[in-house]
Amino acid sequence: MSIATIKKRDGTIAEFDRNKIRRAMEKAALAVNPGMDLRPFDVMCDHAVRHIQIKFKQATPDVEAVQDLVERTLMEYGLFDVAKAYILYRAEHTKEREREVRKDKESTKREKPKLHYETLEGERKVIDFKKIRQRLVDAAVGLGDIEIDAVLEHAEAHIFDGIKENEVELAIVMGARSFIEKDPDYSKFTTRLAMQNLYHEVFGSTTPAKLDSAYRHSFITKLKECVVANRLDAGLLEYDLDEMAAYLRPERDDLFEYLGFQVIYDRYIIREEGAERKMETPQTFWMRIAMGLALQEEDKEKWAKAFYDLISTMRYVPSTPTLFHSGTTRPQLSSCFLNTVDDDLPNIFKVFGDNAQMSKYSGGIGTDWSSIRGTGSLIKSVNIGSQGVIPFLKISNDVTVAIARSGKRRGATCVYLENWHYDYEDFLDLRRNTGDERRRTHDMNTASWVPDLFMKRVIEGGEWTLFSPDETPELHHIYGSAFEKKYKEYERKAARGEIRLFKKVQAKDLWRKMITMLFETGHPWITFKDPCNVRSPQDHAGVIHNSNLCTEITLNNSVEETAVCNLGSINLARHMKDGKLDKILLKETTALGIRMLDNVINLNFYPTEECKTSNMRHRPIGLGLMGFQDALYVLDIDFDSDKAVEFADESMEYIAYHAILASSNLAKERGAYTSFKGSKWDRGIFPQDTLDLLEEERDMPIGVARTSKLDWKPVRESVQKYGMRNSNIMAIAPTATISNISGCYPCIEPIYKNLYVKSNMSGEFTVVNDYLVHDLKRLGLWNESMLEDLKRSDGSVQEITSIPPKLRSKYKEVFEIGTEWLVKIAAYRGKWIDQSQSLNIYMQGTSGRRLSDIYMLAWHLGLKTTYYLRSLAASSVEKSTLDLVKAGDEPEAMATAAEPVAEPIVIESVTISETSPIPAEVTSVAQLTEVAAEAPALAAEPIVAGKACLINDPDCESCQ
Repeated sequence: MSIATIKKRDGTIAEFDRNKIRRAMEKAALAVNPGMDLRPFDVMCDHAVRHIQIKFKQATPDVEAVQDLVERTLMEYGLFDVAKAYILYRAEHTKEREREVRKDKESTKREKPKLHYETLEGERKVIDFKKIRQRLVDAAVGLGDIEIDAVLEHAEAHIFDGIKENEVELAIVMGARSFIEKDPDYSKFTTRLAMQNLYHEVFGSTTPAKLDSAYRHSFITKLKECVVANRLDAGLLEYDLDEMAAYLRPERDDLFEYLGFQVIYDRYIIREEGAERKMETPQTFWMRIAMGLALQEEDKEKWAKAFYDLISTMRYVPSTPTLFHSGTTRPQLSSCFLNTVDDDLPNIFKVFGDNAQMSKYSGGIGTDWSSIRGTGSLIKSVNIGSQGVIPFLKISNDVTVAIARSGKRRGATCVYLENWHYDYEDFLDLRRNTGDERRRTHDMNTASWVPDLFMKRVIEGGEWTLFSPDETPELHHIYGSAFEKKYKEYERKAARGEIRLFKKVQAKDLWRKMITMLFETGHPWITFKDPCNVRSPQDHAGVIHNSNLCTEITLNNSVEETAVCNLGSINLARHMKDGKLDKILLKETTALGIRMLDNVINLNFYPTEECKTSNMRHRPIGLGLMGFQDALYVLDIDFDSDKAVEFADESMEYIAYHAILASSNLAKERGAYTSFKGSKWDRGIFPQDTLDLLEEERDMPIGVARTSKLDWKPVRESVQKYGMRNSNIMAIAPTATISNISGCYPCIEPIYKNLYVKSNMSGEFTVVNDYLVHDLKRLGLWNESMLEDLKRSDGSVQEITSIPPKLRSKYKEVFEIGTEWLVKIAAYRGKWIDQSQSLNIYMQGTSGRRLSDIYMLAWHLGLKTTYYLRSLAASSVEKSTLDLVKAGDEPEAMATAAEPVAEPIVIESVTISETSPIPAEVTSVAQLTEVAAEAPALAAEPIVAGKACLINDPDCESCQ
């Protein structure tokens, strides 16, 4: 294997020339003995080159390493005098280079004029670059090879005479931030610099020796200021503030990566009223959250400390509304609201008002509209035909646009409609970019609520009938076999002419349009009514009519009750120790997380009475997880593997076990939730037991093994004896923002890109997968050339042959992983979850047949809901920093990002048998395709792709 390139001392890459090695050897030899025979040096040169090839394999060697191996070769041949001469030659040239550098620096120093900055008070002072350099040196302590002078040079380029003091600090941070792509250590380095700026902003001028006391003093004074200003709850002053201040751990600020710190800084910590100046540091922020969540505990200090330890180490992080509002005078701590609309004008407009209130206080909303009568149905009071549900959805869209959640992010709503509704075909078109704008809702998410009977009709090639709810009122409030029986009864009535408004379609045609619209517009999402209801612990207390904004919440609702869910997520990345999952720590985290979530229910500010009624009666919570991809990296497990399925299964079982036990222990301490009697919990039916119930209702197999690793008897006995404190306890939300804060990958997602450009309020910077960098460093493969290769391939490692195959498999990006693996992993995890998961579907290519396969597989494996359909991003890694000439690429070609292409997608066929259900052994898309081999194809229908999902979209709920 030949060595093609070499890295020079200035970091540039040059062509490797073996003749330079021979000439260097010969010069050293002639310096010792001018008459020496030089012929053997040809063989010695080959020997040295072989050393280089063995050590560096496919990596790029640097000049110093090559010279070390030349010295070794000379000594192996016994030419110690020549080797000594060569060493002296290198030393002399090193000194010469150092002299030149010093000379250049002195020259620059003499030529550089003094620059001044303006303080906040308007005073003009000289900028001391020595102090700035020392600040950089201090921030680099304990980190890898930080290029202090290069960072300083970058910062100096943005500093000018008369610059504001805060702009100098920003220039320093920006200078450091630009190096993050080179090494993950620069992220920590940048964070430390930015943290110093925050300390100065919050504490004022202070010395490093007094920083600790300033930190604790500021916590108390700022908290009191905010209470006096009626911004924080006066109950916080009932704590022993000196004790809480003493418990702060400022060193935990160093746990943040730069992106996490920036998110906290920009969006979460409290600012002075009417100003931008910050009043909290990360640890005082975490402590305020913890104290807010422990306000009603008998031993406030004890539990606040426990909560603080949990969240400040980022083992568990509450959801965004809790981070926004904990400890405030309006503590709206809940994430999700699920309501349903009655077919009644006063109630319709009441829901608009309710949604505005819930959105105002940072809630994401899922609204069920399936009760609204269809277009053309009779309004008896005025004897005219109804305009149907679509005009009301347009109003709902505009309410969403009008209200900003907590003034920090735009309103977000998802509307649900059952796919037997008479207006369902119009509902499918709501997000299209063409047609009557009065019947379009571009700012609101949509989701289909799909019964199992429809999926069976698609499989069987049967007809499907669309009804108006005013003539078929029961259908909306029943599910499973009861729905199937009543639906068929209404079909018979329609055939006899006893129903006025209905429409018959081929189930396969409607399914094709659903898949088509999903690909074209990303909507409506596909969610499954029967799995949500059949597997619900609360089947005795009502019906689940819809999911929430992010499709992970499955709670009962009605006109009298708006379902509310309170969320927080365990960070699996923080529970990995010595290459394994630390189960003892995870058990502790789970129990504390459940307690914190239960506290939210009593502390919460409820925007409407319907919210309070529901939450106090059922007390649902949603414990989720994030950092699943991080855990797989630490375990050295490929995402697309049976081992990943097994880990998802086992880890979720462990979390479920201790979450259920923790809720039961809380019931022992505080009492069971009001509607516990008659629930599945009360009947001894746990989430893992409900797959059999779903299988029975469908009369079709669910292709998920019922394996278990734990002894569940103690948990079942506890629930039977003490009950449950919470009706629902687990749900996996998207976690995009809190995973950024925590420095892990979102929820259950594979990595999107190994290298990409991240945008936030402070601009854009390149993010590199630090796990990948660590593995490449271990093999001696991480260098400038590798970074450029990654940029050139938009982060993918699959075509970088210098990276070993094992690493290329480990570091597949999400679009390089078969989607069926995501679905299967979710299904095995989902058997333990009493609610659902925000499961994004990733689709590479334009095959409608494959898309149909994926959703059919999700249904077959018993999944309750799916979330966004994501196609390849409409943006790519910035390539402007690449050396295009050296790369051998044309600038015009390299400048072209991965723009969305309007390629036709063809729904080739429904990929399941016309006559028989999917066999139990079918657990993959490939097997589904085999089953479908004999199925007659549908007429091919070309579709033009609409707006692609951008993945990194600041307006997208999943990206927040």
